[in-house]
Amino acid sequence: MFIEKIEKETLLKPLQTVVGIVERKQTMPILSNIMIEKNEGNIRFTSTDLEIQITTSIKSESHSNAAITVGGKKLQEILRILPDQSKVSIDIHENKVQIKSNKSRFNLQTLPASDFPTLKNQLENTKKIKISQPALKKLLGSVQFAMAQQDVRYYLNGVLFVIENNKFSAVATDGHRLAYNAISIDSDFEKTEIIVPRKAIIELSKLLSDENADIEIEFSALQFKATFSNIELYSKLIEGKFPDYQRVIPNYVNHLNINRTLVQQALQRAAILSNEKFRGVRFVLTERNLCIISSNSEQEEAQVEIETDYHGEAIDIGFNVNYLMDGLNSIDSETAIFSFGNPNSSILITSPQELEFRYVVMPMRI
Repeated sequence: MFIEKIEKETLLKPLQTVVGIVERKQTMPILSNIMIEKNEGNIRFTSTDLEIQITTSIKSESHSNAAITVGGKKLQEILRILPDQSKVSIDIHENKVQIKSNKSRFNLQTLPASDFPTLKNQLENTKKIKISQPALKKLLGSVQFAMAQQDVRYYLNGVLFVIENNKFSAVATDGHRLAYNAISIDSDFEKTEIIVPRKAIIELSKLLSDENADIEIEFSALQFKATFSNIELYSKLIEGKFPDYQRVIPNYVNHLNINRTLVQQALQRAAILSNEKFRGVRFVLTERNLCIISSNSEQEEAQVEIETDYHGEAIDIGFNVNYLMDGLNSIDSETAIFSFGNPNSSILITSPQELEFRYVVMPMRI
């Protein structure tokens, strides 16, 4: 018996941890599988897509050693569909694995564990950083929406981490907007920059806990590793020169302090009649008034006004409404600060409570 009777939930939790990076259709069939290893009273689960690898484990009463690889998504679906508190056992028969629970039987194909392509550890003599998981989760959440998705400028398809002195910064940009935030760390480092790929960032964000526990981060010139909550996540790094984000973040003199919820609601209303492809809205800012205007190819128009305490220069400027909403959704404070240059300049969104946060959106012609 590979795994003797074990509660469904006990088996499902580690499986859900690793299965996020598994794709059903792969150029290599074994990449659709996860590796399950029994070793010295532990059951270890590993998945990889050759760029990222995630491992976690649970305790086992059995001390026998064995290893299999089996379809990750299929195994997850089987466990999900079983009744709660079901007992599950797994047995190996030649090149198949049988999952049994009550009167249900499932036979899945396996591939040899010896063929499973684990990532080579490239982290010897690296420095380590400890951060609380909620702090890192919040940091990533405040920038990751600005990552590019499949840009030919491959260095934009991820998040830049900058470690300098006692500051840990995260930057993301897709060329149309840029998000920056930073937190303090206990250690003191020389300036180091790495670009962690989009998929690793998204998976890490999903796995981080809201409870006050630490995460340990290691990185070299080629690899990133995060260790937390009995999980190890390895990722290759993106090679390339990230844009000079400090030059992109402006220093403006025209500032509008505005209730975040109020402007979010106004943007949602205006967005209804914006062009579906370009999603543009105009900001017309005058003395004590902000007017948000949208129109579409069918000559329909929306106009939403908000009273403000603005006394700066009059400004008429266009932006992608989705980009503005992303920035406002990523801050917690009741007030958002909009800073403007001229009608051809970007907008800077900051928060009076999150002092390091900077979000820059380039203008669009409407």
